Amino acid sequence: MADLRDLYQEVILEHSKQPRNYRELASPTHKAEGFNPLCGDHFTVYLTLDGDKIQDITFQGSGCAISKSSASMMTQTLKGKTRQEAEKLFHTFHELVTGHAPSNGNNADLGKLAVFSGVSEFPVRVKCATLAWHTLNAALQGTQEPVSTE
Repeated sequence: MADLRDLYQEVILEHSKQPRNYRELASPTHKAEGFNPLCGDHFTVYLTLDGDKIQDITFQGSGCAISKSSASMMTQTLKGKTRQEAEKLFHTFHELVTGHAPSNGNNADLGKLAVFSGVSEFPVRVKCATLAWHTLNAALQGTQEPVSTE
């Protein structure tokens, strides 16, 4: 089990140091800002939707290793997914990081996002892991005001 945790930690640190899709989109169809006042994380999520499908998704901002790696992996996972698939993944991810994942431990829907399973052991870090996801939801809903994890 320790080896698995080490691997998970490596993946999170690697995405934090070299985040994927870390850029502003030139002409997004949707965008939203999100803040975590507790630790100062601040991200903007940019989306280009083609109908109901996420054609492109990126982010910019600053934050701790968990929030930045979560945003990075979120963008990789959601590119090409529908709005409905994105909303389902958000709920599944939120259950994982809050310790409410299925009792059978089946996180197949999450794929690589399962590396965040250990976040549930540190409740103060849940807001870090979910900031980009809440910001994504705000972008999809067209929310104009910045989203806060508080």
